[in-house]
Amino acid sequence: MYKSNIVGYSTHMKREPVESQCHQKKPLFHSWFKFLLVLCLVVFSLCFALSDNLLSWRDRFPQHIHYNWFFNNTFQVKVPAYRVSAKHQAVHYIRTITDPPTVRPQSIQYHQAYPLNYHFILDNPEVCKKETPFLILMVPVAPSNVQARDAIRQTWGKEKLVQGQVVVTLFMLGLSGEDNHEKLKQENLQHHDLIQSNFMDTYLNLTIKTMVIMDWLATHCHKAAYAMKVDSDMFLNIDNLVIMLQKPEIPKLNYLTGMIFWNSQVVRSKDSKWYVPEELFPDPTYPPYAMGMGYIFSNDLPEKFVEVSKLIKPFNIEDAYIGMCMKKLGLAPTSPPNPSQFKTYNTNYNRCEYSTIITYILGSPQELVNYWTDFKKPGPHC
Repeated sequence: MYKSNIVGYSTHMKREPVESQCHQKKPLFHSWFKFLLVLCLVVFSLCFALSDNLLSWRDRFPQHIHYNWFFNNTFQVKVPAYRVSAKHQAVHYIRTITDPPTVRPQSIQYHQAYPLNYHFILDNPEVCKKETPFLILMVPVAPSNVQARDAIRQTWGKEKLVQGQVVVTLFMLGLSGEDNHEKLKQENLQHHDLIQSNFMDTYLNLTIKTMVIMDWLATHCHKAAYAMKVDSDMFLNIDNLVIMLQKPEIPKLNYLTGMIFWNSQVVRSKDSKWYVPEELFPDPTYPPYAMGMGYIFSNDLPEKFVEVSKLIKPFNIEDAYIGMCMKKLGLAPTSPPNPSQFKTYNTNYNRCEYSTIITYILGSPQELVNYWTDFKKPGPHC
């Protein structure tokens, strides 16, 4: 028995007869076959167990962290929403995985400008519950620019009933590097007209700011008939605006108007603040859009803009981005009944002329106060 075992496992021993070798090979083959079969079963069982554990771990991992990791490492780090020249990058805000979560419960981060990625720090949700406005004016303004807000509150922003229609004016703010939350809170307690969200308030983030405005309108004031995004440096003839919107030919749905740009060229010069790289917007021209100084839209559009923006890569030209949203919806802006009422920069104030227009861009908040004071004096304008 001892000699037989030695022969089976050692090649240095004297060979046995052929018959003896055949008898030894069969059990050896069967043993190896069984060993390989067991080994395969063990490996398969281990793979299955590991996959179950991995799946179980992933299920236990909070869903929004999966999205945060994916989008922060894909869209907002490797391919930032606004890719700009080096001299602009210092003020450009890109969220990273180390930032605190700002996503609303059960929301998904589609891209940096998708408004549901942000939440409101200051809000006035009751303004459209007391009475439904005919027109709501949304003014994007820097948190520190109290002077511009006060000038508007003293002028066209104080008009609450215009041509028999309710008008509401609100200011949209983001975050700044200053610790001014308590001051803004007190300002809002006094005026009840501030909305602040937790995006960084920079020029390059105007598309975020605009989309947050659209989200607020869609969720807090969707029953208003019309809305206007109007810059804080504007003279706004609110009477002429409401008169225009009451014309029977003005649509109540899918309507956007203002100073319309057609076939506007995309700026490719990296020295320009309007620079947009080809990877963000490859076409040489923008679709038709209304100039961002002040455009008016029927209030069914904000919800549609928010929804369709999931499909549109953001870039830093906010008014052209709204033009892209319109195009994606199969819509286009409409020229106003009288395009000459929408003007850009003013050189000299003329009381008669200001009685005929809707918008003018001014040089300072003090200009707005001075012009408005003169404009509202008793007596004929012309």
